[in-house]
Amino acid sequence: MRQSFLMNERIYLRAVEPEDMNIMYEMENDPSMWDISNFTVPYSRYVLRQYIEGSQCDVFADKQLRLMMVRKSDQCILGTIDITDFVPLHSRGEVGIAVHKDYRQQGYATDALKLLCEYAFDFLSLSQLYAHVTTDNDVCVKLFTSCGFVQCGLLKNWLKVEGCYKDALLLQCLNPKK
Repeated sequence: MRQSFLMNERIYLRAVEPEDMNIMYEMENDPSMWDISNFTVPYSRYVLRQYIEGSQCDVFADKQLRLMMVRKSDQCILGTIDITDFVPLHSRGEVGIAVHKDYRQQGYATDALKLLCEYAFDFLSLSQLYAHVTTDNDVCVKLFTSCGFVQCGLLKNWLKVEGCYKDALLLQCLNPKK
């Protein structure tokens, strides 16, 4: 079994720390990111502080796991990657990725998704991960498919983006060892 999870030659994933508040505040309150989440209201620093303080950083206890993506060379926070809607009975969770606008299209999301999948499957022994991606988000579809996710469904009018409903692909990655 691999000795160190959540790390490769370029980045590592770590638990959220109180000093991540500013970057989380900036990203969570960027309206351009809202269409990829289920939230459409700004987060206050108070709410984010409560989230950080209340998290046990245990997917089984919290039913979610948020990790910060950090560049090794300079400790720069690149974004976040999450497992949400975790269902222990079925051993599955939804993946969400948010890369800060200054660091997109540089391969960091691919690095983070590969690391998260290794951790979820090899350490946590999850059965599967899945994601919802709008059909017109070619970059995101390519990201997930390049990391072993396959399209297993189409959800009509699933997401409301800028006042219009968009179809979403249901992408799924099964644990290859189960």
